[in-house]
Amino acid sequence: MERRSFIRQSGLAGVLAAGVAPAFVHAQTAIRWRLASSFPKSLDTIFGAADEFAKQVSAMTGGKFTISTHAGGELMPAFGVLDGVSNGTVECAHTAPYYFFGKDPTYALDCAIPFGLNSRQMTSWMYEGNGLKLLREFYAKANIVNFPMGNTGAQMGGWFRKPITSLADMKGLKMRIGGFGGKVLERIGAVPQNIPGGEIYQSLEKGTIDAAEWVGPYDDLKLGFNKVAPHYHYPGWWEGGPQLTLFVNQKAYDALTPEYKAIVENAAATAHIDMQAKYDGRNPAALKTLVASGTKLHRFPKDVMDASFKAAMEVYAELNASNPAWKKIYDDYANFRRDANLWFRFTEAGFDDFMQAQKL
Repeated sequence: MERRSFIRQSGLAGVLAAGVAPAFVHAQTAIRWRLASSFPKSLDTIFGAADEFAKQVSAMTGGKFTISTHAGGELMPAFGVLDGVSNGTVECAHTAPYYFFGKDPTYALDCAIPFGLNSRQMTSWMYEGNGLKLLREFYAKANIVNFPMGNTGAQMGGWFRKPITSLADMKGLKMRIGGFGGKVLERIGAVPQNIPGGEIYQSLEKGTIDAAEWVGPYDDLKLGFNKVAPHYHYPGWWEGGPQLTLFVNQKAYDALTPEYKAIVENAAATAHIDMQAKYDGRNPAALKTLVASGTKLHRFPKDVMDASFKAAMEVYAELNASNPAWKKIYDDYANFRRDANLWFRFTEAGFDDFMQAQKL
């Protein structure tokens, strides 16, 4: 039977069932991209999201669209990936947007801000609310198309050489923390320090700093912080649901076919789910290991939480008055947070509170 006639009579389903692929399935051009990560390969949960993304893209294109992944420092500095994607040095990057707080605090709204959304609320705001739309408008000025790609879930509050028993203990405390967390701690008397991840251990060990935050038990155990700072505080109120993001250069994205664009979107979504699943699955065992080795867990005192919350709201009010880009997105974010917390108060929080008190 003549091929064109066969396709017309059988329809697409019949063609695929017969093992005869129509021309458009094979028409995609082979593409090679590079992805610059802000993270080291040793942190397999965070860096691993980039590998999962690349794996999914390759699988969904039969190997015709491949993406090589590169740890922070291989192609460019870990904090240079925003500029690298913006100017087209690389096609894409995986990072925590709040790293670029210094360029514009608005970037942090694509990751985490103190007393912000938790991980489920963040995903909902991005996909069901206006988050993705508003942030796409913001990123357009940098020639970037953004996609949610991972979340650590609520983080721990960090490692302290001495326990925090009251707000007074925060006065003069030198803590490795960046972005909004540092701004807020500064207002309650602490002294934020901007130290790369690879230097935290040595700084704690030597007493150059008094405390440091990173992510949570799984990553923190790997980095060995428990050996030099035995007091592990919680919660990490500055990172209640930090989202990681895939940056794609606008020109590179526009050059993709509609099918390849859909593949990028869906591969990023798969990596988004995969990262938090890994953290939620691995953190419990890591926390048990830390406690068994002598780590002491402490909840932040209420006066510390209250003072930090008040300071954070003051920072946001100041930004609302001075930064139009921030205000446009934060107003929507804050409205979503208010309604989401009302809902979670009666459902998730009520259920979790009961279940976590049970001896199962």
